Amino acid sequence: MRVAVDAMGGDHAPREVVAGAVQAARTLGVKVILVGQARVLEQELRHTGGARGVRIEDAPEVIAMAEAPAMALRRKRRASIPVAIDLVRRGEADAMVSAGNTGAAMAAALFGLGRVEGIDRPAIAAAVPTTRGRAILVDVGANVDCRPKHLVQFAVMGSVYARVLGISEPRVGLLSNGTEETKGNDLVIRAAELLRQSGLRFIGNVEGREFFDGVADVVVCDGFVGNLVLKFGEGLALGIFALLREELTRGPRVRLGVALAAPGLRAVKRRMDYTEYGGAPLLGVSGVCIISHGSSQAKAIRNAVALAVESVRAHMVDAIRDAVSRLGEPAASHGMPAE
Repeated sequence: MRVAVDAMGGDHAPREVVAGAVQAARTLGVKVILVGQARVLEQELRHTGGARGVRIEDAPEVIAMAEAPAMALRRKRRASIPVAIDLVRRGEADAMVSAGNTGAAMAAALFGLGRVEGIDRPAIAAAVPTTRGRAILVDVGANVDCRPKHLVQFAVMGSVYARVLGISEPRVGLLSNGTEETKGNDLVIRAAELLRQSGLRFIGNVEGREFFDGVADVVVCDGFVGNLVLKFGEGLALGIFALLREELTRGPRVRLGVALAAPGLRAVKRRMDYTEYGGAPLLGVSGVCIISHGSSQAKAIRNAVALAVESVRAHMVDAIRDAVSRLGEPAASHGMPAE
């Protein structure tokens, strides 16, 4: 298994990216191709002590986080993102991981790898913690404006990804402002009609407050709404833990209680930590491409490589291709009970 890692992308690149890639090579037994400025990466590898199975692919140019994706890709053909994608296209890598410019990674994957037949728009799927485990939120930023059929395609791809994560019979919900069939804007109402005929295990509309109860395994929305939900959730989690830190340091009694509750608090924090998930797959392109958070450090990069490996071994791209080709068949033919 070979995973190309964009070593120049992200707020903490290249040091944290290289450290995470080395951890992945050591603990997962995979081959990692670090893509970036060779001289810089050689120094970082020496700093980590290196690992067997890690090699460097020179990419002298870097696409900054704030650069316009289309223009950057035209001007910087030897940047780490397009070079990593090209390794996948040529079959020299089985997957790629990037914590860099998300728009550039999406565009490079779309033009370098192409779309899965039957998919109009690739989408980013994020695993979000719930009280019952985790749910897949798709799309979380790839598509701001969508048509109803796009949301159905997102549901298909999200269901496949849920199976990769071990959810055998994923329940699909449509994010809306109410559970009633009459609730939602025109996009939601029309998408719900199509989802009822899709053959997926569609459970209906899901309200925002129900999301974290885990009523659905896959929650579908357009990328504008999904990105807002994801970032609001991240901010809310950080805010809650900041308030807890403040309140739980008031006086010796409280500190004693904190000491007793510490294992439980650490477990909750771990469940809400995005680094545990590593990254989010770009679903719908003809290759495995994992988009990591821009602030990813070594742990997140290591876990993103693990997710890439898991996705390849599960033949996720082929599974999406097969699921799209059977769209509209009865749920039983998908191995899922009808609602």
